[in-house]
Amino acid sequence: MTDITSQATPSSDEKLDSASARRARIMGGVLIALALLVLFGLNVTPGEVATFRLTTPRDAIQVGNLVVPGGPFNMIAAALLAFLGVRQFLRGGAKWTNLSLGIGLAILVMAFLVWATAGKSFSLTGMLQATMVRAVPIALGGLAGVLSERVAVVNIAIEGMLLAGAFTGALIGSLLGGWVGMFAAILVGGGFGMLLAALVVTYRMDQIIAGVVINLFVLGVTSYVSSQVFSEYRHLNNAPTFRAFKIPLLGDIPVIGPMLFNQNLFVYGALILVAISTYYLFHTKNGLRARAVGEHPRAADTLGVDVYRTRYIHVTLGGMVAGFGGAWFTLGSVGRFDENMTNGRGYIGLAAMIFGRWHPVGALSAALIFGFADSIQQKLALLNTPIPSEFLAMAPYIATIIVVAGLIGRSKPPAANGTPYTKE
Repeated sequence: MTDITSQATPSSDEKLDSASARRARIMGGVLIALALLVLFGLNVTPGEVATFRLTTPRDAIQVGNLVVPGGPFNMIAAALLAFLGVRQFLRGGAKWTNLSLGIGLAILVMAFLVWATAGKSFSLTGMLQATMVRAVPIALGGLAGVLSERVAVVNIAIEGMLLAGAFTGALIGSLLGGWVGMFAAILVGGGFGMLLAALVVTYRMDQIIAGVVINLFVLGVTSYVSSQVFSEYRHLNNAPTFRAFKIPLLGDIPVIGPMLFNQNLFVYGALILVAISTYYLFHTKNGLRARAVGEHPRAADTLGVDVYRTRYIHVTLGGMVAGFGGAWFTLGSVGRFDENMTNGRGYIGLAAMIFGRWHPVGALSAALIFGFADSIQQKLALLNTPIPSEFLAMAPYIATIIVVAGLIGRSKPPAANGTPYTKE
């Protein structure tokens, strides 16, 4: 009887293989649908070409424009998408599903850009430069989440920390200068990180509720000051901004130079923080202890790791990173604070963290995707595409929904993530 039952009931491996095969077929259908969209929806008038400018007149090294024939390119793109879709039906697998979907989405974006630019000229370098800039607060928000969740603390308060950093940067920067404003934003972000740690580590408050409370508190305070104080005392909301500066030689490299080596302090700071965090978490003893606290806090405690202290430190550091990212909105961009100016970038940072599989480099890579989606809607508005601007503005949020829904693959968080720890 036991043998018959075990034969009739599918094992967990069989269920996993069945789900993987079903997902492969679904993605195959999605890729074929994208092929039809490119073929019939993004058709280009015969003879029109898309011109992409790779340099600007200010660049020391000038290269020619990239000229792409619109019709033939999109036909090839549709054929490649169809090939990937059919392949998913025939030889689907978890690894190939994610890879095929990633390649397919990249082909779709290129076909869309060629369709939108057909008969016009478009600065590819400018869009990539804007992508890097707009990815900064998302990358720093995602990094703040990585530092917190690697020690098993869910940090929903990233949005509030970004907003507090933006507000503090504008206020203190207006009074004492940009550098003081930036450091003040970092300290305020760290203060909210310590508050979150106190609520969830010491008092074991529900981590989601604690994060929401901080977000609502910061939104209420900053909105009140913005509408009641800044409107009357405008000199308190007129901070200097950090201008871009070019790194010699590297900044002159075509395309890559303006994107990575001709930016302001916040872009360079984000790249450096990602590199330092990656080395710290995966190549140092303290980083190993932090990850152990996130995976199995009781075992880490048994080996002499102070779980409470480790969580306090890393959540506070995450808050400081978020405060620095919030200062970008004011000191690195417009020089003034506006009500709710972060506009959900903290939540998108959480999605970038999930997409990046709780890894600093992964979070940065995902942030670049969101930054690209954010910048493309503004750049394409200049080309007078027939797509309404409201739909273009939805691009970064649609990308967020796709990531959080797991359509590009499931991510596994640290095992103890969100679980309070009580020392025996």
